[in-house]
Amino acid sequence: MSIFDQISSAVHNHPTVKNMADKLGIDQETAEKAIASLTEGHQADGDTLQVAADKSGIDKGVLSKVMEQVGGEGSLTGFMQMLDKDHDGNPLNDIAGMASGLFGKK
Repeated sequence: MSIFDQISSAVHNHPTVKNMADKLGIDQETAEKAIASLTEGHQADGDTLQVAADKSGIDKGVLSKVMEQVGGEGSLTGFMQMLDKDHDGNPLNDIAGMASGLFGKK
């Protein structure tokens, strides 16, 4: 399961995300997708907004507004920390571990 999928799952149907979506005039699904792609983009090389736009297909203007609403680029680290179960600063190994568990390999 990718970082995008993990974050999408964590924010899916969250009332705060719904409120943010309503405030910005976008649907909740777009808001969820924006948060997930921004979080993934924050971990990738390059410009966070550009990576997120390329990943999601969402306009950079909308992504920028979502990022402002969640507290700016620094807050995206918080979403990554939700996935970092062993608190080693690298959520990717935890996601890989979750994925291997899904396929019965450890």
